[in-house]
Amino acid sequence: MQKKRIVLKISGEALGNGDVQGINHIKVKEIAQEIKDLYNLGNIELSVVVGAGNIWRGRDAIDCGIERSSADYMGMLATILNALALQSALETLGCDTRVMTSLSIPSVAEPYIRRKALSHLEKDRIIIFGGGNGIPFFTTDTTAALRAAELGAKLILMAKNGVDGVYDKNPRMNGDAKKFTKLSHNEVLKKHLEVMDLTAATLCAENNIDIYVFDMNKKGNIAKAASDFSFGTLISNNNN
Repeated sequence: MQKKRIVLKISGEALGNGDVQGINHIKVKEIAQEIKDLYNLGNIELSVVVGAGNIWRGRDAIDCGIERSSADYMGMLATILNALALQSALETLGCDTRVMTSLSIPSVAEPYIRRKALSHLEKDRIIIFGGGNGIPFFTTDTTAALRAAELGAKLILMAKNGVDGVYDKNPRMNGDAKKFTKLSHNEVLKKHLEVMDLTAATLCAENNIDIYVFDMNKKGNIAKAASDFSFGTLISNNNN
């Protein structure tokens, strides 16, 4: 049976501890177990893209007066810290992993090379992507979309930190916000829904990559999201 190739996008905030910046090792271990449960389904080729919001946020750069490009490179380095922490937790659970980065740091991680990444997936290794795209002005959402397109993945699991899908307005600020269960890529773009940044959303639309947005904070949801689209929002050109 052909395996399903999936990219899992995890926000940096999910690896942190609320407003306290840094890596929460308890949260990392919990997420690693959830990722292992997904991997253990047995029909998955899995890669993970991590953000950096628990260590470095763009608004921090504005407050400090740091130039945008420098701030983005700092964020890329922060994603590598998160990737290494997640790798350690996964390997403690017995998973075979590789961290691949867009920035060259050969002493701690492999440089991203598409053919090498495909080889890792075919050998049932979990790839963790750090370093974003390696260039400023792009988010880790774009990294997830780009890696999915390059590697032939047809599904991105957008694991949200406390948000259970896509709404017509911010559900944390509007009690009457409407949750969508299904959307087309065109609807996301036309309605300017904040699923991911515009570049990432366009990449997914043009390459027919489905996106499933769900709350990762409920135990078991990450593994469940690979095949059950009933509890979040599915974005697809094939929605009926």
